[in-house]
Amino acid sequence: MIEAHLVLEDGTVFRGQSFGAAGEKTGEIVFNTALTGYQEILTDPSYKGQIVTMTYPLIGNYGVNEEDIESPIPQVEAFIVRENSAIASNHRQTKTLSNYLKENGIVGIEGVDTRALTKKLRTQGALKGIISTIDLDKKSLIARAKACPGVEGIDLVKVVTCKEPYVWNETNYAKAQTSNLKPQASKYNVAAYDYGIKFNILRHLQSVGCRITVYPAQYPAEDILKTNPDGIFLSNGPADPAAVTYAIDNIKKLIGKKPIFGICLGNQLLSLAFGGKTYKLKFGHHGGNQPVMDLKTRQVAITAQNHGFAVDLDSIPDKEVEITHVNLNDRTVEGMRHKSLPIFSVQYHPEAGPGPHDAAYLFKEFTGLMKDAKTN
Repeated sequence: MIEAHLVLEDGTVFRGQSFGAAGEKTGEIVFNTALTGYQEILTDPSYKGQIVTMTYPLIGNYGVNEEDIESPIPQVEAFIVRENSAIASNHRQTKTLSNYLKENGIVGIEGVDTRALTKKLRTQGALKGIISTIDLDKKSLIARAKACPGVEGIDLVKVVTCKEPYVWNETNYAKAQTSNLKPQASKYNVAAYDYGIKFNILRHLQSVGCRITVYPAQYPAEDILKTNPDGIFLSNGPADPAAVTYAIDNIKKLIGKKPIFGICLGNQLLSLAFGGKTYKLKFGHHGGNQPVMDLKTRQVAITAQNHGFAVDLDSIPDKEVEITHVNLNDRTVEGMRHKSLPIFSVQYHPEAGPGPHDAAYLFKEFTGLMKDAKTN
């Protein structure tokens, strides 16, 4: 096997073996606590600019298939696992994880003490790092890890967004999932801003009767309003929301014009459009087991999450905006709504992909807002 080194900006070195593509990659290193769903994680555009560590020790045992994808290609910069399974067994698999990464140029490293790495990240916070199978010189790798731009102040939405508007039809972009998310007759026309949108979000919207037109992140709000959609959806996406100034400007022009629903980065961008601020979390929330309380009902949902920034609700000058959900682990804002306008958003991922489905009801709440807007 080919030797590979993982080196952090603080000088810590982890030695392992290469799997997937050989080469070298830098990025912010984060950990994900999901037990399954590595294929969905690899293809989630929100991970652009990041190197993902899986805390579950055995990855790759069910291979890769043509259904469980959240975008056409893997989006992570690189992949870290304790053990890459040499055997892949599942009736849907079409290839091994190693071959999938190799075909898509994704550098992987196995044999790493992922528990020690995760404990370091939880203590010190997310760190920049480099994985290399080419240069194994410690000083050289540390220098390049430190020089990595990371994700703060960086606009990666422009990298992952679509180039032209399109109408979502799953068969054109991915093999249809064998799940209960079946398209329903279209009752509502939704304009979805693509900041790195996941396929499972589009599947959920379609399953509650939405016809979705997906627009590039830079697409003018005025041109979207000319199409007279029933609602606006603001998607998830990577890196620092404050750096995506064109998206914030567009959202400002949409507030009060149409019902709006935002998820993850969409939640953060909406808060910035309201005049608020966001801040970097120490190590972010990445996984499928985050407890979130609905402050109105006091019910707790176990949620899927993937974000490194959070909303400072107190910084929003419009006091009509209120918090609706809170993270029970660290009390960070997990949802907000406008008291008088049909606008709401959440920080977590109600579409899962991967993760629990406790919060899927939010898509029906969005259609409820659009129904009310059409009848008033």
